[in-house]
Amino acid sequence: MATTNLVATKEGFAEVKTAKLSTLGFFMALPPVLLIVLFVGLPIFVAFIFSIGYTGGPNRVISIIGQDVYTKNSWWGTADAYLAVFKDPRFLPDFALTLVVTFVSTFIVLFMAMGMGLYQRIKGGKLASILSMLSLVPLFVPVVIAAYAIAQFYNGVGFMRTFMSQFGIEFPIITATRNAIIIGTIWTSLPFAILMITSGLQSVPNALIETAQDAGASFMRIVRTILVPLAFVPIVIAGTFTAIGIMGSFTVPLFLGPNQPTMLGVEISNFFTAYNRPQQSIVMAFVIFAAASGIAVLYIWANIRSAKQSGRI
Repeated sequence: MATTNLVATKEGFAEVKTAKLSTLGFFMALPPVLLIVLFVGLPIFVAFIFSIGYTGGPNRVISIIGQDVYTKNSWWGTADAYLAVFKDPRFLPDFALTLVVTFVSTFIVLFMAMGMGLYQRIKGGKLASILSMLSLVPLFVPVVIAAYAIAQFYNGVGFMRTFMSQFGIEFPIITATRNAIIIGTIWTSLPFAILMITSGLQSVPNALIETAQDAGASFMRIVRTILVPLAFVPIVIAGTFTAIGIMGSFTVPLFLGPNQPTMLGVEISNFFTAYNRPQQSIVMAFVIFAAASGIAVLYIWANIRSAKQSGRI
């Protein structure tokens, strides 16, 4: 009887302790959740209802100042602002350029990051360490300075044209073109991708690689059947975060891209400030948000796949 009471007492203490820890965890998580709701969720909600024609309350002033503001004509709002943006002759070329730059830049970034990560994982050595350190240099260069330097490097009187002219070669002007944006986004996005992919590849056990090598597996077979599957989640994270960052970029296309078409990040600013059409600029922002959410599905899928394989769910 005494033993039973002792066990019951211990179980009661354990339940109380668990309840206290749960309560403590709730109150520790509450402040950041409230901050996200107030400073991220609420502004997004206010912007969204403005885009569908709710021009009262916090949107009253901007609806009076802005031009071509559409007011709701039913209980749920109106899609007139969205239709106006989609019919605008500038939107489709801008959106197409945004998608092209995003996917081309992301592909090149992942290819280069995989090459760097595989070289460090398989070869290693002093050269790999030096290349690893050099690849992180863009992290310490502000994007504005990097974009301006790239623009000056490739413009009509820049270093490349001046240098190549010494050999009788007319180097093309890259500044203010799509290719310049791609170069700039690769520069700014590559370090993060290298860090993510390299860390994922480094986590693969040496025993697996050595066993495959002893069995006569080629380098590409080891990459395809061991390294990439085991580092799949970090690779997907690098790809999704790179694509989302490039899709919403502003500074690089502003300094390096053409005036028309331009990326949506720049066009949003143009519509908000130069054209004084805030409702349309918010619509474009939600177009980018929807596209980025579609890309983020890959990240969620990769994490669910990894959790199932490891037995966590």
